[in-house]
Amino acid sequence: MAISKQRKEEVLAQYNDWVKRSEAVILVEYTGANMKSLDALRSKVRESGGEFHVVKNTLVRRVFADNNMELPEDYLVKSTAISFAFTDPASTAKALTDATKGNEFVKVKGGFMAGKTLNSAQVKALSDLPPLPVMRATLLGVLQAPAGKLVRTLAEPARGLAAVIKAHSESAAPAAA
Repeated sequence: MAISKQRKEEVLAQYNDWVKRSEAVILVEYTGANMKSLDALRSKVRESGGEFHVVKNTLVRRVFADNNMELPEDYLVKSTAISFAFTDPASTAKALTDATKGNEFVKVKGGFMAGKTLNSAQVKALSDLPPLPVMRATLLGVLQAPAGKLVRTLAEPARGLAAVIKAHSESAAPAAA
């Protein structure tokens, strides 16, 4: 379906906006998928803080070139849809892979994140990472552990001295009575 030059410029501007705002893009082939499955995929990705759009390969190729994103040529052939991860690439990748499980019509081609091209196996590995809040909590726990240990180590001599004084005062008190 041919689109007018003005509409093409609008679409290019929209694609550019999505690419600039996203932390990662994941390309998907959806040959043979019906609208119901694509809508389910779209809503899953939206829940994770991303967006899922069917795109025109020629226009996306142009936008990627304008943004210095070099992808293998086979990523932009056949039918292509892109998942844009605006907040958390791991949770968007997880939502995408979970939604495509058991759906033979939709398969992950690859993606782009932090200046690097991702293949489908790397996207799968990204989807296996825990969500960002879990990662933050784990990191905070790792950072707090040495500080807590240091506080306990510094407090231990004073606690030992207090225990000796208490034991001494308790043993001295019955003898005086």
